Amino acid sequence: MPTDGLGVVLEEFYQLAGRLAKDEEGVFRVDYDDEMDGVEVMEATAEGIEIADLTVEDGTGTLKELIPYNGILNLEGLHRPLLAVQLTKLKDGLAMGCAFNHAILDGTSTWHFMSSWAQICSGSPSISVPPFLDRTKVRSTRVKLDLSLPNSDPLAPSNGDAKPVSQPQLREKIFRFSEEAIDKIKSTVNSKTQSGDALKPFSTFQSLSVHIWRHVTRARELKPEDYTVFTVFADCRKRVDPPMPESYFGNLIQAIFTVTAAGLLSVNPPEFGASMIQKAIDMHNAKAIEERNKEWESSPKIFEFKDAGVNCVAVGSSPRFKVYEMDFGWGKPEGVRSGSNNRFDGMVYLYQGKGGGRSIDVEISLEAGTMERLEKDKEFLMDHYLV
Repeated sequence: MPTDGLGVVLEEFYQLAGRLAKDEEGVFRVDYDDEMDGVEVMEATAEGIEIADLTVEDGTGTLKELIPYNGILNLEGLHRPLLAVQLTKLKDGLAMGCAFNHAILDGTSTWHFMSSWAQICSGSPSISVPPFLDRTKVRSTRVKLDLSLPNSDPLAPSNGDAKPVSQPQLREKIFRFSEEAIDKIKSTVNSKTQSGDALKPFSTFQSLSVHIWRHVTRARELKPEDYTVFTVFADCRKRVDPPMPESYFGNLIQAIFTVTAAGLLSVNPPEFGASMIQKAIDMHNAKAIEERNKEWESSPKIFEFKDAGVNCVAVGSSPRFKVYEMDFGWGKPEGVRSGSNNRFDGMVYLYQGKGGGRSIDVEISLEAGTMERLEKDKEFLMDHYLV
């Protein structure tokens, strides 16, 4: 069982066994000692659920029953575990649901921990890449945070737009893009950036991102003058000065924004939006990160979904995370899905495709009507190239 190796791997990733705390000045820190309860592990049985029930493309409410601490906020880490694990025995397999406190780690650190845990469970006596825990090389931010809960009014807007009077009914779906589809999307976006062009080639991420952004914007049926924001939660390990190693354990991401009018995004070719995304990412260097930190320190606040931007498409996770290579000793996973937390209208998670190679799974949460229109958009679906 995975629990057999959990204690071993937590010797390296010991922060996850702690709790959030405040020092005498009211500044956050992580406390951990032998008297704490540590990581919470639950075991459950759901013999009526099969793996096939959980790997469908449409989101399923069943997932909520397999992942602990749905609806829990990061600031509740003051009195709740920073990592909770639920192991559920299914009719034909095992579901592993993990709830991490995002204040403690980002996606890179999450999958570093998961792969290390899998190594121990698969028989390795130690992990191959220990976490880098030296905090003296990163910015020391000592600010007091207002811990009052974010606006819990159910009628409050959820995505930065003051017009709606109720939160939208969301649907989740995974769109699976094959290698051929990804290559076609990338070649289309790069068709004007040949050797003689001033623009540098757009990456797979930039190409797929603008593909999603344009078609979600179309499906939302926005007015041409309506603004739409693209947000990416970027890993800053190689952007800070001095750069941090990939194994740096913590949360070292920042949101990068770019905005344009829906009409401009739609009528212009895809390289228009891709160049905006590329420029925003390239400009987020060590100086920009430092300025963002100073701005936040002067007026600290807890990030809320509406901060992602109006009519946004916000991309988290990354297909570079080898999620389908997490073998805990009984084979590679049949499916990898996000939980119900950190979801709002326009949230996108990119995962390595189960088929491997350059295939990518795109997990999207959208207002129900928007999702229905997106599902019928053949240009978005790349019908001839879908797995």
